[in-house]
Amino acid sequence: SAQKAQRAESSQGKKSQHAGEANFYINCRAAYLTVLKSSLENIKSKEQLSLVLQQAGRNPSQKTISKYWTSQTTTLNFDDFCTILKQEKPATKSELLEAFRKIDPDNTGYILHDELYNILTTRGEKMTQDEVNAIFKQADFNCSGKLDYSKFCDCYLASSEQCCRTARDRLEGDTRSRQQQFGSQAESASEGITLPVSKPSPRVSRRTDHKPASTKGESRTPSRPSSSHSCKGSVSTTITMGTSSHRSTKLLELDAMKEWQCAQSKGCFYLEDDGEIISHKYKLHLLQRSAVCVTIKPLSIRQVPGKSCPWLSVDTALYILKENESQENLQLVSFTEQQNKEMFGWKGELGSGVYWLLPFTTGCRLKKTSPQVAGEAKLLCRGEDGDLALTREFRAALLDIFETIDLDGNGLLSMEEYNFFELRTSGEKCDEEAWAVCKENFDMKKNELTRQGFMDLNLMEANDREGDPSDLWVTLLSLGYNKALEMTEACPFVIDIYAERCKPRLKAVYLEAGSSQLNRAVCKAVVNKGEATVMDGCENIIIHTHRAGRRITAVIENKSENKVIVHVNNEQSKNCLSNRGLTVFAVEVAPKSMMVSQHVVPLKEQEECFYHCVHSLI
Repeated sequence: SAQKAQRAESSQGKKSQHAGEANFYINCRAAYLTVLKSSLENIKSKEQLSLVLQQAGRNPSQKTISKYWTSQTTTLNFDDFCTILKQEKPATKSELLEAFRKIDPDNTGYILHDELYNILTTRGEKMTQDEVNAIFKQADFNCSGKLDYSKFCDCYLASSEQCCRTARDRLEGDTRSRQQQFGSQAESASEGITLPVSKPSPRVSRRTDHKPASTKGESRTPSRPSSSHSCKGSVSTTITMGTSSHRSTKLLELDAMKEWQCAQSKGCFYLEDDGEIISHKYKLHLLQRSAVCVTIKPLSIRQVPGKSCPWLSVDTALYILKENESQENLQLVSFTEQQNKEMFGWKGELGSGVYWLLPFTTGCRLKKTSPQVAGEAKLLCRGEDGDLALTREFRAALLDIFETIDLDGNGLLSMEEYNFFELRTSGEKCDEEAWAVCKENFDMKKNELTRQGFMDLNLMEANDREGDPSDLWVTLLSLGYNKALEMTEACPFVIDIYAERCKPRLKAVYLEAGSSQLNRAVCKAVVNKGEATVMDGCENIIIHTHRAGRRITAVIENKSENKVIVHVNNEQSKNCLSNRGLTVFAVEVAPKSMMVSQHVVPLKEQEECFYHCVHSLI
């Protein structure tokens, strides 16, 4: 028991250490990207170094700057900056107070302005008269010609913390910096991903015959040795995918499952303003062990002649997780890796119990764009009697929306289905009392809202606003429509479950962003199914690559005790579309963790795709 307790304490200590390191590097990144455009860009002057250190909550003196920027220094990189921050700890209040008490021998807590002015302008790194006066003008810690240095220290530390917080908030709000310059799906092995054991995996290859990769786009040699890494290396991966006509069709013999029992549910991926993707999450109940087939594909709804349907080309997947005693530690069973045209599926046997189905899309095709929309569609008009009415175009869009949010496909909206719509568009839910009011005013059948009732509800909202369509546009935009009433930032999908021996029960339970459970499942699936290659010169870094249909996913596994930054270069790839949005970027991987490097799909489905990616350790 004592040994178990010791091991548990040691494990908890390592978790805390890794969490602390991860937080440290996030703060480093935030400060760095406040001054520089990219983590791959170098600090080029003393002034830049001073600015970046200030953004990290430090207040470096010229002596400190000269310590790291010598006469031999031309540039410093991100690793150098991290090393400097580790050595230059932020000042504590006790250290600051100790310095002030040296010039306050009577320990009064105050220093006369005249005395402080003389010290600041004549000793050490001399301040100007204007700089000193700027301090004295602050009412928070000045009174009657004296400075309350305890309050000054509090203000100084608060300003320093605010500087760090502002830099981090700016990073969190900048999706491009957060996702493209560094990874956004780090998953700690201690949180559920089982790292490979020490004995070699049959899928792991060691690149003894590796040819040097092109240096185009790779990082420069640091201006001084970096202490962050003990080795450097690279791994190249090449995959050629034929045209879409070569897709696997061995998966689904649906005719053979005509006698199986089926459950179906619709859902939707929605793109948030910051680029994050949210979707419905599902629970699957099986009463007994059974052969099962699970499929997901984009939902085909009304197609207007002359208008594109971009959501039909969005890649989809389902991850199947088994519910155990703790919902926080779901076990990955499998995922839909076999492809038949736009459908992805999995066929196997599942035991009785509860399973979670987590929809997933890479974001390669469902992403923020800035298309030119010629004019704004008209939503409302006046009839011959002068009453407000919905335009034909708006009615058509509402019918499509109804089709999408009618999850069970019965042509009616239950209160539960309607609440998913309300949560997405207004952030609120409709309670029993409000639903009863709807029942009194709008057409319903069996306590469910009809299509006509849904139309009338939207018309009532327009009348309540006296014809102002602003709230209607809020609804449309939140559901992925643009001002031309085209659905460009959403992808409705349909899930089918076939079971041979029992009736499957499928239920949508959440509408939320991809959870850590989903991120872990993606990483684990690639590690379990993909090809693993150890990086030359660094056996603790492994690149896992998996192809599912015409989708390629790469995961970086860092088994070392230190964080690493991996440079990813896709410049030799052809007809490839990465979810990162860049051909060259960097991914930071925390110690003892895994990170999705990138997802890649063909840019043009009808053409051959050549994937050539070089991962290099910086």
